[in-house]
Amino acid sequence: MNARERFHATFEYGQPDRVFMMPQWVFNDTRERWLREGLPWDVHFNSYFGFDRIENIPINTGAYPPPETKVIEQTAHWCIVEDEFGARVKRWTDKEVGMSQWIRFPVRDRETWEKWKQRFNPDAPNRYPEYWEHLKRCYQQRDFPIGIHGGSYYGWIRNWVGMENLALWYYDCPDLVHEMTEFLADFILRVTRRALDEIPDIDHGVLWEDMAMKTGSLISPRLFREFMMEPLKRVTKVLNEYGIEIIMLDCDGNVDELIPLWLEANVNLSYPLEVAAGCDAAGYRARFGKEVLLLGNIDKRALRDGATRADIEKEVMSKVPQLVKEGGYSPFVDHAVPPDVPFENFQYYVELLHQVCTLA
Repeated sequence: MNARERFHATFEYGQPDRVFMMPQWVFNDTRERWLREGLPWDVHFNSYFGFDRIENIPINTGAYPPPETKVIEQTAHWCIVEDEFGARVKRWTDKEVGMSQWIRFPVRDRETWEKWKQRFNPDAPNRYPEYWEHLKRCYQQRDFPIGIHGGSYYGWIRNWVGMENLALWYYDCPDLVHEMTEFLADFILRVTRRALDEIPDIDHGVLWEDMAMKTGSLISPRLFREFMMEPLKRVTKVLNEYGIEIIMLDCDGNVDELIPLWLEANVNLSYPLEVAAGCDAAGYRARFGKEVLLLGNIDKRALRDGATRADIEKEVMSKVPQLVKEGGYSPFVDHAVPPDVPFENFQYYVELLHQVCTLA
């Protein structure tokens, strides 16, 4: 089987030769450590570990042109950057792992929203690459799955407004939040229409939200239904009309109460299913049956410094064989592999996966 056939056989409950293996997210610091510990420098990372090829259609869905920025404060460890919209961010400069601190967000009220949304012209020619015609011809002969972006109806707005501010806006200015979510759905439907029309056999849709923390969702199911459900369903309905039945959503944190909402909105594949946040792939399978598709749920902590092969075997063998047998599942470390994971441990983990996930 090629990667595309394997992708569909895995997530459509078919009979793959082996389970589709998503390329693993890895921090640059992790990769640098592995190069010191024996990872060959002259190999293709995904091919070396036997991961399958998968790509997203390269449509630019970001703010364009990107806001101009300037450094207004600098130390040996961090800097503060301000952009033309007045947003300020404190960023680490001496390490990769660690989130930036937002001091002020680009969208702070209706006035700043009106300015910000001008950067989201769906008809701008550079939303699509210059080599689009060539890319379409290449896609006709592909042997790997391609996905199309379906947007974000919490995460993008949260990034523009701020988590605490958005929580208040749901109550203080609900009309503005409704306007923003509907604007995003309109933008995504317009910017992706060309690809949907010109590439007739796209394999999956892709969304990103990051709308949960360790113990649960960042918004209630009621707020999800009020503000997110209809814009999201408008987009997934169009994707389904174009034959795209696998719609995957990346969300960190505990997604227990979000999965049924996503399923209602025709989003059926959840990942990366963080173990430390209480996500349980086997539990989701028991609760939702074949309605839900699952990717991830391998605890990164089972691979870190000090972990033994027995620890790795326990993590993999306690969940992967049964989930693979039931179908609609692919194992994946539950986020980017951090730099406290040694190369030897990750290599053994991948070797074990290939043994467990080969079905032919």
